[in-house]
Amino acid sequence: MLENCRLCPRACGVNRLAGERGFCGAGALPRVFRWGPHFGEEPPLVGERGSGAVFFSRCTMRCIYCQNSPWSWKGEGEDVTVERLRGIFRDLALRDGCSNWNLVTPGPWLPQIREATAPLISADIRLPFVYNTSGFESAETLDAYQDLCDIALCDLRYSRDATAAEASCAPGYVEASRAAFKRFWNRLGPLETDGSGLARRGTICRILVLPGHAAEAVENLAWLATNVSTSVHVSVMSQYTPSYRAKEIAPWNATVAEEEYATVAEAAADFGFENGWVQDFESNKPSGLLGENMSPGDGPAGENEN
Repeated sequence: MLENCRLCPRACGVNRLAGERGFCGAGALPRVFRWGPHFGEEPPLVGERGSGAVFFSRCTMRCIYCQNSPWSWKGEGEDVTVERLRGIFRDLALRDGCSNWNLVTPGPWLPQIREATAPLISADIRLPFVYNTSGFESAETLDAYQDLCDIALCDLRYSRDATAAEASCAPGYVEASRAAFKRFWNRLGPLETDGSGLARRGTICRILVLPGHAAEAVENLAWLATNVSTSVHVSVMSQYTPSYRAKEIAPWNATVAEEEYATVAEAAADFGFENGWVQDFESNKPSGLLGENMSPGDGPAGENEN
């Protein structure tokens, strides 16, 4: 995979083992910015001890409003060996007692993640994998690495490719993300929880309402209702905050208007979605969940905002 990297829809074909870099800039060694119990996810992913998040550096998109720009755009983080990555996953399970292994933007690093976790699983050290993704995924890669996804936490960010190209440099996003979501749903189905309310398997769709583009959020909800199911757990999110390059580009330099957000929340109810979460509207979100404010390394982060 790393000698001819086609892990994401861009299919750059570079030899990462020889030092070549594709669009995302990922190399041979996994690069990690932060890891530890995370309390900013949907409630069934968090529990009392937090979601065991590993924030991987590099990304296959270039969102101008990226809140994680220090590591997603700029590539900050620590290059770790597979053995060191294995130790991180072990600590999240045994030391921290986290609810799951939350792979944040895992796409460029799937071969290394599998190599790191396989011995743990063989030794019966195992947490559910949360595949935490923007949705810009290759169908072939998802099929090849389905063992690393027990719970899909998947965005549907755009419904129009022109917006995806403008805001995230991701032409073809709509087709890729919808195909990815259908794959997740067909394999995993609706969210399943245990007796304590913790997620163990299933699919969650995140709908982040973007300023000036509430209509696209509604269009994605309509697509879900028509092409997938209204049983999907939908997480409608108001937390957009202008970050990074978006601070100087309209309409991305504004927060979401309350009227825009209400339109999306009402659409979710009108389409018949009964499972999931609708985040309370707040014009000024606390900064604790902004990746650009997080420090690197090991430690807990965030509060549950849902």
